Amino acid sequence: MKKKILLLFIIIFVLVALVLVIALKKSGNRQPMKPGHTISASGLVSRAREKEATGDLAEAKNIYQKVIEEHPNSSSVMNWQKKVDELGLKILFSPAITPGSILYEIKPGDTLTKIAREHNTTVELIMKSNGLSSEKINPGKKIKVWTSPFSIVVYKSQNILLLKTNDEVIKTYVVATGKNNSTPAGTFKITTKLPNPTWFKTGAVVPAGSPANVLGTRWLGINLSGYGMHGTTEPQSLGKQVTQGCVRMFNTDVEELYTLVPVGTEVTILD
Repeated sequence: MKKKILLLFIIIFVLVALVLVIALKKSGNRQPMKPGHTISASGLVSRAREKEATGDLAEAKNIYQKVIEEHPNSSSVMNWQKKVDELGLKILFSPAITPGSILYEIKPGDTLTKIAREHNTTVELIMKSNGLSSEKINPGKKIKVWTSPFSIVVYKSQNILLLKTNDEVIKTYVVATGKNNSTPAGTFKITTKLPNPTWFKTGAVVPAGSPANVLGTRWLGINLSGYGMHGTTEPQSLGKQVTQGCVRMFNTDVEELYTLVPVGTEVTILD
């Protein structure tokens, strides 16, 4: 009888031990997080990479923003900011419906130009975010259309341009501004958009593609005659105050901006 009781105690002990082992494995042997505990930068970055790998770009972007906020003095802040910019653009250019966009069903008589005008966006952005290779569209098809307005803020003292939507910074661009503070400060609107612009300089007309054409590959003119944002043939000048008053950008950057912002976009230039 005593042997049977002893055997029963041993069995119960083994079962309890097994339950404890399984519980520890499930919890990963981690202790509960103490109040005020801050996750390490490497831990947050690892989590962001996992989210990006699974296609959850919005959450990955949020985590990178969190790591910047919690570790602002890290030497990796610039790299994390680049990831925030990169993910923000990936979200814009993806077919995923996110805050700021809608799923639009194409109606008979619609064109991309008509849809873009009605929703204050660009044909280029609609095409890029839906993987369209031409402007031909068919009624009944559903497409992503970005509806949240963009705005642009230029800081002359820092030579940076911020692309924003609803006060959220989508991307930060390095630019060149006017020497002797010649870039006008104020609030303006984009009034003209030109691909491969011709440069009408004093006494000469410089065609698009010419090495002497300082406007580069795109022109975004504002409602102040002669001023705007454009590309450059002198990328080494960016980050400095060297222009005649316009905002100068890398060609790839101004092409990206051209794709995103429609005519009418607000541009604020600050000292």
